[in-house]
Amino acid sequence: MARTRATYICQACGAVAPRWQGKCEACGGWNTIIEETAAAAAVPVAQRTKRKGRVMQLESLSGKGEEAPRLASGLKEFDRVIGGGFVHGSVVLLGGDPGIGKSTILIEVAAALAGKGRRVVYVSGEEAIGQVRMRAERLSLKAANVELAAETNVEDIIATLSEGPAPTLVVIDSIQTMWTETVESAPGTVTQVRGAAQALLRFAKKSGAAVVLVGHVTKDGQIAGPRVVEHMVDAVLSFEGEGSHQFRILRALKNRFGPTDEIGVFEMTGRGLAEVENPSALFLSDRDLGSPGTAVFAGIEGTRPLLVEIQALVAPTTLGTPRRAVVGADPNRLSMILAVLEARCGVRMGGHDVYLNVAGGLRILEPAADLAVAAALVSSLSGSALPHDAVYFGEISLTGAVRAVPQAAARLKEAVKLGFTRAVVPESGQAEGVDGIALSSVAALDRLVAEIAARAPRTLRAAAGRGEDG
Repeated sequence: MARTRATYICQACGAVAPRWQGKCEACGGWNTIIEETAAAAAVPVAQRTKRKGRVMQLESLSGKGEEAPRLASGLKEFDRVIGGGFVHGSVVLLGGDPGIGKSTILIEVAAALAGKGRRVVYVSGEEAIGQVRMRAERLSLKAANVELAAETNVEDIIATLSEGPAPTLVVIDSIQTMWTETVESAPGTVTQVRGAAQALLRFAKKSGAAVVLVGHVTKDGQIAGPRVVEHMVDAVLSFEGEGSHQFRILRALKNRFGPTDEIGVFEMTGRGLAEVENPSALFLSDRDLGSPGTAVFAGIEGTRPLLVEIQALVAPTTLGTPRRAVVGADPNRLSMILAVLEARCGVRMGGHDVYLNVAGGLRILEPAADLAVAAALVSSLSGSALPHDAVYFGEISLTGAVRAVPQAAARLKEAVKLGFTRAVVPESGQAEGVDGIALSSVAALDRLVAEIAARAPRTLRAAAGRGEDG
């Protein structure tokens, strides 16, 4: 007869606490600790039989390593992110906000693989089979030979998948709804999510099927189940995007079989998610030419060069503390650039509100965007529009120097492809051999500020230096 005991587990990080407390000491989350009951064996420890471990065969590092075979899904952007295709026996965790399009992209991937004659199984724990069919009909994928099931019991799912030929791809939507009979706790708790993920992981390694687990991010931004299983799976993908924008970014956060710095760009349309083969052209399609406060940044996401528009608005404020609002960039990076502009270049923005936005809903974390951000800020403050055919990239140091960034040649080639004829780049580490674009080297930020202010209207030149409204 087994007895039950209570354990207190953080639903955000999985840490076990001896008693209930308001704050988790491991991750710092508030109100994330929940009491869970688990069955403990009634047999005394002294009476439990001990299994003797078996001797393993150890290998040396000099052995030949073979690259894992890939199975292309049929969606180029998806395959780019996961490293070229699914690896047999791998487990992938796909996370994202509710309604971002996780189920949509997975149905498209499943239909593409099924169209190649592969056995694909889609298991939904949240929707009925009829609802999944309705989504497939909206995406014009109803004719795809995808096997459907609406089930949450992991043992029943594995028993069903074990019948007949082994499936090539199994989609579990979502892992929070799954539960296993080996764990006595409610579905969605950390213990159940961990137990269900372990059972599906064992099935994937044994059968060779690629398993995709869908993980939700709650409305308040907390990640409960998926954060616990991140260390168990082979790859962790994040599906990002703003609900008001049509663009979706698929990003790899962890990948044992490929790079972790690649992104895939999709556009949400009436017929589902469409792949964007040239994201730079799409991000710059609605650019305002000749408007102050906009600069084009030539960035790199993984191996892909990407051109995006940086928008800045500097406006006088009546508040005691000026406002700093950032969308799509690092707020700490903006604070550093503002400090460098004031201390090294004499551009005072202490009496102005500053708003910074990356157009298209993309999130830029690359330090190479510093020069484009600084140019957009000075352009907005002085009222001087930047050249519409110029791109900017370079890292700004605390001394005001502009430092070189990697892959400059790839950035310039992408700019030439989209019709740009000028580039403002760091003086050190210039890219050579790129035809069709004129380079303007900048060694220090104050030189760029002086060039922008020189083109400004006379009434606004003093404002760029005083930080006052001209």
